[in-house]
Amino acid sequence: MSGDMSNNPDTKLTSYPHDNSGQNQTASVPLASAPLATSEEQAIQACWGRVNLRMRKDIGDAAWRHWIKPLRISRLKDGTLTLEAESTLARERVSSQYADRLRVISAAEFNDVSPSIRHVEVRLASNRVRSGQPHRLSEQKQAPAEAHSAITASATEGRDDLMAGLDPRYKFANFVVGKPNELAFAVARRTAESEKVAFNPLFLYGGVGLGKTHLMHAIAWHIRQQSPSRKVLYLSAEKFMYRFVRALRFRDTMSFKEQFRSVDVLMIDDVQFISGKDSTQEEFFHTFNALVDDGRQVIISADKSPTDLEGMEERLRSRLGWGMVADIHPADYELRLGILQSKAEQAPVQIADKVLEFMAHRIVSNVRELEGALNRILAHAMLVGREITIESAAELLADLLRASSRQVSVDAIQKRVAAHYDVRVSEMFSARRSRDIARPRQVAMYLAKNLTSLSYPDIGRQFGGRDHTTVMHAVKTIESLSKSDGQFAEDVQLLKSILAG
Repeated sequence: MSGDMSNNPDTKLTSYPHDNSGQNQTASVPLASAPLATSEEQAIQACWGRVNLRMRKDIGDAAWRHWIKPLRISRLKDGTLTLEAESTLARERVSSQYADRLRVISAAEFNDVSPSIRHVEVRLASNRVRSGQPHRLSEQKQAPAEAHSAITASATEGRDDLMAGLDPRYKFANFVVGKPNELAFAVARRTAESEKVAFNPLFLYGGVGLGKTHLMHAIAWHIRQQSPSRKVLYLSAEKFMYRFVRALRFRDTMSFKEQFRSVDVLMIDDVQFISGKDSTQEEFFHTFNALVDDGRQVIISADKSPTDLEGMEERLRSRLGWGMVADIHPADYELRLGILQSKAEQAPVQIADKVLEFMAHRIVSNVRELEGALNRILAHAMLVGREITIESAAELLADLLRASSRQVSVDAIQKRVAAHYDVRVSEMFSARRSRDIARPRQVAMYLAKNLTSLSYPDIGRQFGGRDHTTVMHAVKTIESLSKSDGQFAEDVQLLKSILAG
């Protein structure tokens, strides 16, 4: 099948203008249009859906939701896939940061439809595309009356799209709770289960990939299931801004206000994106006040606390901090391991506990990267059919591990080994020679020799002033035991992998 679809007698799209070469132009296919007229269009939509899935995995949920998901297919012709963005900002961002990746993925996923995609072009959407209505290439311009009608219909569309964009994976049941997020989870659960407004507003904040969006989606799903009569509107702050600007452009702010102020629960994700947008902040301020004054629930998320949101009006920052403010801290080791174990239990292949422990120790940036690393490991295990070891995991995740690399010190080695063998750090310097103390001390010396540039005498001095021959003996002992005892070798390798980098 080629990108030119006009020769199919079943095609219902009849307005295909011819170019100067006498070939038919390809029909424009918006991503979220009316029911598709042809199997060709359905095929293109299916290809675009697969592109979206791969982009989501590559760049993460937040970036995909903000920049890729709103894109619409405009044209597929002569090796060029033309996409349309809802704003100039979105067009510039996608063109500069994601166009190359889109081109590579599209070339693979559209191969059956158009085997020679060489370029991805992003342009500003026409009025009708931005209003969410289908269009044809033959329609170059839209009459003002039509445009107004389109935006009005979009702004007042029913409840069918109020839950659009919610990820079915993000529910309370699969949210792993630990000390860093237990408060946020508790207040989110309480807010979702309460028939009356519990905290208003509920403000969740934390760094990227820590679970804010997961909790927002979980709240929305729970309310939808338990109280289907309540109207819940969830969207990103950026989409709120796009809808508001669109309403201003077409002088239809009343429909905009009606939609946003008629809901029972308003959920705005990543509110920091409206910082510096004065008119959007003004409208959000009045919407916020109207809902709170009327006893409606408002739930907000951001990457910082209300008081730390730069570029936000003082009166708005003050109101955002009125209710319950709950922060989500970076995941500690126990929580990271718990998340990995929870995900691994659902996987079709088994991953050894030692590998999960290694990943939990070494990937500390955020939960999203942690889950991405596990997905990479699982994919390799399923495709190759071999057991994943710590060594192979380190090789597969080399890029992520480099990002979290750090300088290893003897002090860090001593603390890690002491914790692993459940002994006091002070025993690393003591004169005690019992096996339960001497063995961990020898392991620490061995690791110090392998992971630092220190000499034997230097290492000995950091272990209570011991002679260099003691360190040499410890290294040889650990090497010998590693060859004869597989379990012991695994323990040492795990410690080495955790500390390395």
